[in-house]
Amino acid sequence: MPALTRCTIGSKFQGFGKKKDKSPNPQKRNPQVATNGDSSSGIPQFCVRINTLQWILGEFDVLEKRIITLLRNSESAHVEDFSNGLAKKFELSPAACLEGIQQLCEAAAYRIVFHDLGHVLLDSLYVGDPSSSRIEPYLQELERKLMFISDTVHEKIRTRIVTEIMRASFDGFLLVLLAGGPSRAFNRKDSQIIEDDFKFLKELFWANGDGLPSELIDKFSTTARSILPLFRTDTETLIEQFRRLTMETYKSSARSKLPLPPTSGQWNPSEPNTLLRVLCYRNDESASKFLKKVYDLPKKL
Repeated sequence: MPALTRCTIGSKFQGFGKKKDKSPNPQKRNPQVATNGDSSSGIPQFCVRINTLQWILGEFDVLEKRIITLLRNSESAHVEDFSNGLAKKFELSPAACLEGIQQLCEAAAYRIVFHDLGHVLLDSLYVGDPSSSRIEPYLQELERKLMFISDTVHEKIRTRIVTEIMRASFDGFLLVLLAGGPSRAFNRKDSQIIEDDFKFLKELFWANGDGLPSELIDKFSTTARSILPLFRTDTETLIEQFRRLTMETYKSSARSKLPLPPTSGQWNPSEPNTLLRVLCYRNDESASKFLKKVYDLPKKL
C-alpha cells in the first residue's frame, strides 16, 4: 500500500500529473494480458481447470459402481470385503476437488479484478476529480468478463465464482478509497458519487434479479456499506472519533501524543486506521492541518 499522505484544498488537481509520474509503480497494467490465450494462468485456463475438477467430482459415484461391478464379475473371494470399504478409497478425493474448485474460483476472481481490470480500477477510478473518473469503465469491462465466465464455467459453479468476483470487486473498491495513493482526494460532496457508484457495482451482480441473490450481495457488501458513510461525515466529527478510538485502543491519554495506528487491512468504521485513512484522503484544510500537527504526514510521496 502507498505511504499515507495528507491532502489540501485543490491538491488533487495540482498534483495529479506530477504525483502519478512519481508513483512507486508508474507502469500501467496491460488490459490485453487478460485475453492472452497462451498464458497458462489466464481466465480461460482457470475455467478449464474448474470444469475439469467439477467433472471429476461428478464421476466418483459412476467410477465406484463400475469398479464394484467389474470385481463382482471377476468372482474374486475378496470382492465383498473390498466393495464394503470402497467408499473410504474416495473419502479424500471429493473434498480435494471441492477445495481445488474453491481455490481456483478465488484465484480467478482476484486475477480478474486486480490484474486484468486493474487499469480501470486501481489505476483510474477516482484519480484526479472523482466526478470525471467514475466506475462506469470498470463496470463495462467487468460485465464482459462475467459474460465469458457464465458461458464457460459449469452451471453448478457459476454462482460460486461470480460471488468470488463480487467479493474481490468490493475489496478493490475499498482499496481505492482507503489506500488509493496521493492521486486521489475526496470532498464530502463526493460521498454521493461514491455511494452511487457502489450501488451500480452491486446492481451489476444483481442483474435485475437474474444474477446473484440480493441476500448474498448484502452479506458481502456489509463492510463497504458500513464505511461509506464516513465519507459524508464532517471532518471535525471524524477527528474526534479518531482521537477517542485511538486513545481507547492504545490506552493513551489526551496529553500524550497519539500513536500512529498500524494498517491491518481489516477495514472497519470503528478501527482507528480506517478513520485515519478517510482523513488522509479528505480534501479539506482541517484534516490536512490535523494530520500535519499530529503525525507530520507529507502532502505527497
